[in-house]
Amino acid sequence: MNMQGYESSYYADSANPKVDYPPLTGAASTDVCVIGGGYTGLSAALHLAERGYSVTLLEGERVGWGASGRNGGQVNAGHCMDQADLEARLGRDHAKALWELSLESVELVKQLIERHRIDCDLKPGVLHAAAKRPINDSYRRTVDKLRDEYGYDGVRFVAENEMREMLGTHRYYGGELWRDGAHLHPLNYALGLAHAAAGAGVRIHENSRVTRYRAGASAEVRTERGHVKARYILLACNGYLGALEPRVAGKIMPINNFILATEPLDDSLARSLIRDDVAVADSRFVINYFRLSADNRLLWGGGENYSSRFPKDIKGFVRKYMLEVYPQLKDLRIDYGWGGTLAITLNRMPHFDRVEDNLFVAQGYSGHGIALATLGGKLMAEAIAETAERFDIFARVPTRTFPGGTLLRWPGLVAGMLYYSLRDRL
Repeated sequence: MNMQGYESSYYADSANPKVDYPPLTGAASTDVCVIGGGYTGLSAALHLAERGYSVTLLEGERVGWGASGRNGGQVNAGHCMDQADLEARLGRDHAKALWELSLESVELVKQLIERHRIDCDLKPGVLHAAAKRPINDSYRRTVDKLRDEYGYDGVRFVAENEMREMLGTHRYYGGELWRDGAHLHPLNYALGLAHAAAGAGVRIHENSRVTRYRAGASAEVRTERGHVKARYILLACNGYLGALEPRVAGKIMPINNFILATEPLDDSLARSLIRDDVAVADSRFVINYFRLSADNRLLWGGGENYSSRFPKDIKGFVRKYMLEVYPQLKDLRIDYGWGGTLAITLNRMPHFDRVEDNLFVAQGYSGHGIALATLGGKLMAEAIAETAERFDIFARVPTRTFPGGTLLRWPGLVAGMLYYSLRDRL
């Protein structure tokens, strides 16, 4: 049975014991008020508390309730935009700095797990799989570039024959194996960050949805039952920002993604699907991503929608994507199906911004949320401590507003997604 207050999912049913944090009531005062209890907010709160700041974190639901507790669990270096494209758009020095930060983001997740003894089923390896043979050339160029120009040897090219041995399907061709990548139980990682933050002195309040706030000299954040006076405000809402801050809402597009969990598999079947127990993500525009849980369930993510509603039958919605790759699983029982809301940007790069002198935002991780959101929290903490150089590496990446802003972004996105979905199938 899943934890009270969380959406039903395999992650909720397999979560570690959780501390309940009280709602905000009455007046409070703090150095920093963090809005949002996902990876960004929890990481920012933890790093700020470790620097000696008083921190109050407000979460509208429960910590890790949103995408931080429902995602595919993959932790990997790099960005959604290819490194060569980043160089072409931003220049080599800026692109290389972004690359180095992406490496740090993966190591930061691992370090936090080790330092705070977070039990979240951490496993090594992420495999990117080519859904079309021409993608092999792109993967090979990436591996060569990172090795020859960046001195990075943590990724290797996987030839077509080896790919079939690794994944037990003819649907994929070549690939790239990120040996330093990892995968984990995302909700337990979020709960572990919350426990660490609370232990460092952060005052966490759940079921405390922010209704309005103001930044500036007399900064204040209000909920239905309380208010917090603060020197700084951090927005860490991502896909759940809504209309809270119109100045940055148009920079992101909330979209829904869906995952299923099968019944537990015996070892021989599990290894026939994913020989080396790595996480997998393919090259489709609307990607398939999958891995094995600690109890040998196949966790499969596939399909998106762009409305405010989830499909009525999430299990069936996702199952068809799984069977396209593994038709031999047609008789397998599906125990769970769930969805979550993430935020994408037009260029698929995170949006970091200093909206006012004492108002910061980090959002729009576009599917790289575990690593980059954890790092985003740390960088916001650095920026508040007046060492904003690393925060500015992301802040200098231009983030266009979606055409039509929040009002008209949906029709354009749906048309674009349908186009790329058709390309996936051609």
